[in-house]
Amino acid sequence: MYTIYVKFTCLPQKREAFVERIKATGILNAIRAEDGCIKYDYYLSEKDPCELLLIEQWESEQHQKTHIDQPHMALLREFKADYIQETVLGEVKLR
Repeated sequence: MYTIYVKFTCLPQKREAFVERIKATGILNAIRAEDGCIKYDYYLSEKDPCELLLIEQWESEQHQKTHIDQPHMALLREFKADYIQETVLGEVKLR
């Protein structure tokens, strides 16, 4: 299993709108239906109204790499800058 996290710093007042747009465009459902996707969930920070955390779990690193090149991810990239100020990626290593 391959797990990563993505920490987004959203523009002020844009966090919930970003998640809603991903859902409304069908991107979230398309991602969750991808081959090898185990988990793809967003978490809202209670402390910071601009922070959004994404946890992705895939059957393998290759599944996640294939995911990045999907058409629905290109669509997400088209509007991401309207909502997101900074993106930090990290790999989760479980023992």
